[in-house]
Amino acid sequence: MYNVVNVRLHGRGKPQQFDCRDLILHAGDGVVVETAQGIEFGVVSTTPVAMDTDDRLPHVIRLATDDDYRHYEANQRLETEAFSICKERIAHFGLEMTLLDAQYLFDNRKLIFYFMADGRVDFRELVKDLASIFHVRIELRQIGVRDEARLVGGIGQCGRELCCGSFLKDFYPVTIKMVKEQNLSMNPQKISGACGRLLCCLNYEQAAYEDLNRRLPAKNSIVRTPSGKGVVIALHLLKELVQVRLEGDEAETVLVSASEVEVLVSAKQRRSGKR
Repeated sequence: MYNVVNVRLHGRGKPQQFDCRDLILHAGDGVVVETAQGIEFGVVSTTPVAMDTDDRLPHVIRLATDDDYRHYEANQRLETEAFSICKERIAHFGLEMTLLDAQYLFDNRKLIFYFMADGRVDFRELVKDLASIFHVRIELRQIGVRDEARLVGGIGQCGRELCCGSFLKDFYPVTIKMVKEQNLSMNPQKISGACGRLLCCLNYEQAAYEDLNRRLPAKNSIVRTPSGKGVVIALHLLKELVQVRLEGDEAETVLVSASEVEVLVSAKQRRSGKR
């Protein structure tokens, strides 16, 4: 049994789980934690919760002291300076890469630079150069556009903090098929996130839309309604309503509950020519 708390390293990015043991912590508290990389400073994002897990969780070492806060602030100033120097050295070596961030481990044993590039970059000479300047272990990490959004942070179309920068722990595939199944506009500005990729939140309700699409008749199906036979011309999935164009000269349309519709010939059968 672990006493688990979520912590954002450096106060940003996705939260990670730590065992806080018997420490009394609250959201917003600064803490010093152990990670696979080394000692880090983080900010608690949830209150502790008792949890059973087979995974070995890293520990919260202590609640941050005044000295820890001062050291963290000093590191932030060093990171700003390191970012400027690294950017200048990238230009010096003529490397095709965009520097995004610089982060010191809390114990100052390692300096990590995050960058984006279209392909592989040979940065071996750059690493040697930076090591001679900063006299610490240097690591360069190439990340994608989604990771960039998580790292930089921001506000989404919904007016809330980006999911990837607040609570989303992993990225899952998002496809155009989801956009179509949810009857959303194909306007890229409406279905794209800050990273330029499809919105991660399309995943959240996808299972519900798949269930509705299975249960409701597809567009172009021939159906029987209380008002007569007709063809499905539109679906209102969340309301479980079907819009049907009735047979006849006037081509009247009706909006009918899906429970009142009987499928006579499915859209798939019509496409294949079967009746």
